[in-house]
Amino acid sequence: MKTKKSMLGKIWSRYNYVFVFLVIFLVYALSSNGLTWNGVMNIFRHSAVVGIIALGMGLVCLTGEIDLSVGSMLAMVSGFAVVIFNMTDNIFVTLIFTIVFGAVCGLINGVLVGAVEMPAFIVTLATMLIYRSVAQYACQHISKELCGGGSSVYRMTSSHNSYQTLYQFGNGKMLTIPIVGLILLIMTALVVYLSTSTKFGKKVYAIGSNEKGARMSGINVSAMKVIVFVLAGVMTGIAAFLWIAMNGSSDPATTGKSYEMYAIAAVVLGGISMSGGKGRCLGILFGAMSYTIIDKIIVALKMDSLINDAIKGTILIIVILIQLAGPKIKDLVTSRRKIKA
Repeated sequence: MKTKKSMLGKIWSRYNYVFVFLVIFLVYALSSNGLTWNGVMNIFRHSAVVGIIALGMGLVCLTGEIDLSVGSMLAMVSGFAVVIFNMTDNIFVTLIFTIVFGAVCGLINGVLVGAVEMPAFIVTLATMLIYRSVAQYACQHISKELCGGGSSVYRMTSSHNSYQTLYQFGNGKMLTIPIVGLILLIMTALVVYLSTSTKFGKKVYAIGSNEKGARMSGINVSAMKVIVFVLAGVMTGIAAFLWIAMNGSSDPATTGKSYEMYAIAAVVLGGISMSGGKGRCLGILFGAMSYTIIDKIIVALKMDSLINDAIKGTILIIVILIQLAGPKIKDLVTSRRKIKA
């Protein structure tokens, strides 16, 4: 009996994010008029951008840091990517630009946090303001031809030869599965491999678990933090490419608004500890989909959309409380058993 309980405890501690997802999905299935395959696949599609950003956020959080700039970074990178597309009419060049520009934005954060050793909260709060402000300012002052003729929105030029190809890529399906959803799965697999099967991943966990101990063991903590922020920037760059492929435009005022919070929520729902060093990156995929499903539940129940973030925030607090209370309850039960023995 004790063995079964201990096994169940281990399964829960390792895969609690799956159980949370299944509970939320069950509520969605019961609240919707009829669960269809297209409806399920739409969860993948709507989770793609936030999910990929959250994968980068997860790596940052595993080191015990945080990145509040990813939402504004998405707005700036996607906006400038539209300009590059309008200039070149080349999908590949646009993709490379989003990855490189995202990496540069992440590098700025990484150098200030890792090398200069400024607090990540303050650094990324500052760059959050800077990136969105730059995106909005540029949109007003760049040639309207490059912005697609929009006065306050970056729009891809629909007359370009590559426009339909890119738009179909962002909204197309492969074997009934959204292409952007498949990319989310591929990126998840890459990050899971990186975090679990490489020396880099072991160093990331070591820094999050005990930064001082990691330094003493010879790990270059500063360089590692720079790298994880760069990777977070690369992920945001890929998400920016998917954003313009799906929408054909980018509004610097609203694109990525609160996405840093949604990414953090996906990370937490996925079971990664905000203090660092604990959690599995696979959980981020389930966390992102869980958050998407919560949106759909609110729509299905015909609730006021203004209460949306309040519900999400409440769920986030509950999940964090469970994360904090779980180990304490386990320790209490273990200590009582020892006393009885």
